Amino acid sequence: MGALPMAMFVSLATTSLNPVEAVAVDEVDLIEINHYFDDKGRHVLDQIIFYDWSAQQSRYQVRDWRMLKRPTQIPYRDWRSRTYVAVWHDPHDGEVLRQVIAKAFRETWTQYDPEIVERDYLPKEKRKKLLKFIKRSVASETSVAEPVSPSSQVRSAGNAPVQSSRVTR
Repeated sequence: MGALPMAMFVSLATTSLNPVEAVAVDEVDLIEINHYFDDKGRHVLDQIIFYDWSAQQSRYQVRDWRMLKRPTQIPYRDWRSRTYVAVWHDPHDGEVLRQVIAKAFRETWTQYDPEIVERDYLPKEKRKKLLKFIKRSVASETSVAEPVSPSSQVRSAGNAPVQSSRVTR
């Protein structure tokens, strides 16, 4: 076997061993990093909260939240698109690669948990959630993405849309 065919074979074999990872992409109106302290000023937790604007209520409403466990979850500013982007492997949904894009960002330090307070305005059961991945079969490594909102999509790591309503990998 010549050098060129061998290089092509090695390249093809390597590519097929590393399939493109699906990315759960959600768009929200606001991302908040919240540092919650108890009434004695002791740090309790850090969380990242995702909000959608409600025109009917004239306020932001919690869509979903995650514990802030890694610095990689902190949103960065994308100056070209004028948005904030958070990208991380989400253990909440089986280590799916998640990307959340927002128009606005804020960081707060509170002595109350804003996500729990928000439950008085919009119960957890009525919230839109971030795109959900369901592991169908461990042996075949099949995942199904179920968008909960029209703004949710699943993209390949190359940022091209895979499907808009249901993705099987």
